[in-house]
Amino acid sequence: MPGASTLLPLIVEPEDFQTLEAPAQLIIADLCDRESYLKGHLPGAIHIEPKATTRGGKPPGLLPEQEQLQSIVDKLGLQADSHLLIYDNEGGGWAGRFIWLLDCIGFHNYSYLNGGLTAWQAIAGTLEAGESEAQQAASYPFSISEAPSVEHKEIEFLLGAPGSIDIWDARSPEEFRAEKVLTERGGHIPGAINGNWLDFMDRDKHLKIRTDARDYLKALGIDGSRPIVTHCQTHHRSGLTYLIAKALDYDVRAYPGSWSEWGNLSDTEISS
Repeated sequence: MPGASTLLPLIVEPEDFQTLEAPAQLIIADLCDRESYLKGHLPGAIHIEPKATTRGGKPPGLLPEQEQLQSIVDKLGLQADSHLLIYDNEGGGWAGRFIWLLDCIGFHNYSYLNGGLTAWQAIAGTLEAGESEAQQAASYPFSISEAPSVEHKEIEFLLGAPGSIDIWDARSPEEFRAEKVLTERGGHIPGAINGNWLDFMDRDKHLKIRTDARDYLKALGIDGSRPIVTHCQTHHRSGLTYLIAKALDYDVRAYPGSWSEWGNLSDTEISS
């Protein structure tokens, strides 16, 4: 899969990272739940609480406010020449969302540890318990970019131009078909394609991204020939699909309002 940086590729295999001599500017970000982090994490990894990557409120999946983003930058000790290695323990949802967050603050030197903590443990990778802290003070002045994201009004506009985008809905088929409803209205955005995030994890390979992701996605109807907008309920599950689309070198943006916004608006178009 294409890389995002000359330092490390976008997708880093645990087996490869285990034998690498880590560059001095590497920062490891752990997006696991805190209990798991304290029990055992990659040596030196700094814990970022997954919920800290969201704004909360309604809809909950929006990008955090400036002050909250600054807290994340400070906790990591982020600098312009840093390179982040990011992982979680659930197959890439939170890690992928964090990569979207980094795109939103203009930071693009990052990699995803394929399969995260699950795959790392499967190869008996070294773990350490307790808390790790940044080795340097942050010096990354950021500004927020709207480019990686799309709002519901733009999606509504694009729906008027059939074939202009592919909408990748990462929720479960039951949510997509309005058999499971978590908002005022159930269903999906007209024309959206359902590609359940869980189907892109290889359980036989410790939650790594399935190696045939490109072909599998193409069979669903998304081949990268059109810009992609991906979403789920709160842009957590679609963190993984955002990451996969980037790894496939596709033009992708996230809809952070996701179905928690679309399904709670009274005038949005819905199919079921």
